[in-house]
Formats: sequence, C-alpha cells, structure tokens
Amino acid sequence: MGQHGDQVVATDSGRVRGRLEGEAAAYRGIPYAASPVGALRFAPPRPCPPWPGIREAVQAGPAAPQAPSRLEAVMGTRTPDWDEDGCLTLNVWAPAAAREDGRPRPVLVWFHGGGFSSGSGGWDWYDGGRLAARGDLVVVTANYRLGPLGYLHLPEIGADNLGCRDQAAALRWVRDNIAAFGGDPGTVTVGGQSAGAFSALALATDPATAGLVHRVLLQSGPWSLPPQDPARATEHARAYLGLLGVPEDHTDPGAALRALPAGQLIDAYGTLARQLAGGVAPPMYPVLGGAGTALAFPDALAAGALDGKPLLIGTTRDEMTAFLGLDPAIRSLTRDGAVDLLARQAPGDGEAERLYARYADRLPDATPGRIVIAVQTDEQFRAGALEIADRHATAGHPAYVYEFDYAAPGADNPLGACHCAELPFLFGTFDAFRGSPMLGRPDAAARALGDAFADAVAGFVTTGVPHGIAAYEPGTPGSVRHFAPSPADGGDPR
Repeated sequence: MGQHGDQVVATDSGRVRGRLEGEAAAYRGIPYAASPVGALRFAPPRPCPPWPGIREAVQAGPAAPQAPSRLEAVMGTRTPDWDEDGCLTLNVWAPAAAREDGRPRPVLVWFHGGGFSSGSGGWDWYDGGRLAARGDLVVVTANYRLGPLGYLHLPEIGADNLGCRDQAAALRWVRDNIAAFGGDPGTVTVGGQSAGAFSALALATDPATAGLVHRVLLQSGPWSLPPQDPARATEHARAYLGLLGVPEDHTDPGAALRALPAGQLIDAYGTLARQLAGGVAPPMYPVLGGAGTALAFPDALAAGALDGKPLLIGTTRDEMTAFLGLDPAIRSLTRDGAVDLLARQAPGDGEAERLYARYADRLPDATPGRIVIAVQTDEQFRAGALEIADRHATAGHPAYVYEFDYAAPGADNPLGACHCAELPFLFGTFDAFRGSPMLGRPDAAARALGDAFADAVAGFVTTGVPHGIAAYEPGTPGSVRHFAPSPADGGDPR
C-alpha cells in the first residue's frame, strides 16, 4: 500500500475508514461500546454491536452530555456538541506508514480533563495527529460519561463509577484492536490531564486494568482530592433525585431517571453543584471502593500497585489561577484578607500568618491574591504530584517530574502558567486554541517550547525515558525540569 492507500482498518465490531492528514492517519468517532441510551443509561458499558460494510471514521463522535466548562474564560468557549446517543467513541492517530512497515508503534491512551463534568476526546484541542507524526507513536483519545450519567452513585440501579468503567472499556478496546492500526498493545502509556490524570492513575493501579498499562503520564492531577466517600456520594445522589422529583422510596428510580431527557439530568446536576458550592470537589466523581477505584492513591502506591511502571508527572507553575485568577474578590485581597482565607487550611494559632510570610518571602513581588493562589497551587496540585514522585522514586522505580512555566505575554495577564496551559503545546494545536486567554498569541519561542514538551512526552511513551528530563531525585528541586520559552527568538527552551 502506498502513501495514498485506502485507510481501512478492521476492528472487532467492523471495518472503519480513516484518512491521511499530513503525516498521520486519523480515525475518528470509532465506537468502543454501545450507545448508553434507553435501557443502557446507567448501565456498565456493553460491547458495540457490529456494523455492516465500512464505517466512515472521519468525524469525531459527539461529546458526552455536559454543561459548559467552568474554565471557558480561561481555555476558550466551545459550541455544544453533545449527544448521549453515540458518545462512547474514541479516536486514533497513527504515523502514515505505521500499517505498512510492520513495525508496531508505542501507544499513548490519553484522557481529557474537565472535573469529571465536561470535555471530549474528540475536540480539536486534543487532536493527536501532530504528536503521533512527530513522535512516531499511536495516539488514542476517548470520551467517557460525565457528571450524573458517569458518576451518580446509585449501585442499586447499576450506577457505579460508570465513567471509570467506560475508560476501562476503552483501554480494553486498545488491547484488542490497536495492532490493526500499527500500535503495540504491549507498550501502552496511559495518560491524561486534571480529571484525566486522576483517571489515568486509577487505571494504572486498579487490579482490573493495571496489566494493560506499561507507563504512566500524569498532567496536573488534582491530587489533594481523594476518591469520594461512599456515604457522601449517597447523600449527593439523594439530593440529586430530589431535584428531579424522584422520591427516595420510589420503587424503580432507575426507570424514572431513564425516562427523563438528558438535558434535564444535566440541568439538575448544575443546580446541585451550585447548592454545594464552596468545595473544590465536583458533586459526583469516582467513589472509593467502586469500580475502578478500589483504593485511595496513597494506599494503592503503598501496596506497590504502580511498581515497575515508569512515571512522568508534572504541573503548571500557576495551576490555581485558572480557578481564582479572574475572581475580583481574590484580585483585590489585602494582606489581612489573604491571611483570613489561609486560616481555613492552616487553623493553628499563628499558622496562617507564618504560611503567608513564607510565601511572601519566596514571591516578593506577588500581591496578596497571588500569594493565596500560590499556596492553593501547592496544596491542590504540586504537593501531591511530588509526593507521588517521591514514593515512586524512593521505591526504586523510574520517575520524572516537570513544571510547565509558559504564560501568555502581557504584563497584566492574571493567568500566568495556569491549569491547562500545557495542552496546546503537547498536541501542537495552537490554531484550535486561537483566542484562548491562557495561550495568547504564541511566538516562535513558544512554538519551540511546544516541540520540546512534545518531544519529552513522545520519548517517554516510546522508551520510558522522557527526552531532556533527568531522573527525579526526591527532595532535589534541581531534578524537576522547567519548561519555559527561551528569551532568544525560537531558541531552545530551558
């Protein structure tokens, strides 16, 4: 088959036809499970029924039902594209020659973030074609059920970490089918960003899926967030049913929920989120002890669940600006107001004052609001990432740590290197993020930074060793690789 040969691949459910896009072959919208509609709403993912003939795989499937992301003001807006019917799909990008030369490529299976409430693996933000071609690897992104359709905790109707079950089903699909696309099912990196990183670590450590994962990429995971307590998840489920007019003593709550339009379920979830506002956790997310979440991460790591798997983990420099940096109340904080806020997490006598002073010494030019954001960045993201890396490296397993330091140009930019800032650099999708406040207008140095970050990740997926990142040494800040643009136009990033 030549460069312009027919891009038809046989999967377990039928044949799909992709297309060449530059130096990669793209296959979009491939079902990995049956549509979760009708009787399958709130059911574990079921095998996709076979289809006749050849299915055209040139368009991504619809997103799972969701409300707009709370980070639209940071990342940019999306036109709603969700549909419950047909949402359990995945997308594959492979180097153009991958099916021809008989050399299986390593695979990156990557899950999007969005607080377990929004996002889609089919969005152009996460187009894997450039990364696949540049790194000579196969990239897979997948949708999974979100919000109440993915994480409502009602085991009596089958609703038990369904989003986790979807992700596991996608990973099994990769095991069974990726060789036909030129991928190596024996060299699979599972990765993701934010909620996707939380999910990736769960997949890598849960006994049901750990054997399918060989390397782990964790970007900006919310590591301060433990899996949801079952009792709390049950409380939220009951409150949610009440908002929908389904009484606790209903004889068949599953039937009542399946009879409602998906949009109504999403609207009620938004109402519940507003009622519970004040915490960092979404109302519904993976529940401890449920499918795919057998143990909290510290317990799983202590039990050796990640042993032997190379780990690449990192954060952005200013994670929490995405959540707090545009808030007028935070931007106008006085020193006393900042100390009062910090007292909620450092309640001991004088602890908040000492915490503030420690960060003020480290960040002498920071406003009180930025000091609060720096504390929260460490608390919610960085401390947990370093703890995971410390555990892994101390136990003698390969660990690599990065910090992503790109901030959109402009002295008045309140976002800095915020949560999600690295995404267009990893995938090379700057055009898809055009107009995004967190990106601004990337120059040649920013694009060179993207090449360096993508090369690091590709090296890790391919060999287990990221290009340009030294092995992490616990307690040694110098072993953390900082990705920042070089001041020289187009020069090598630091």
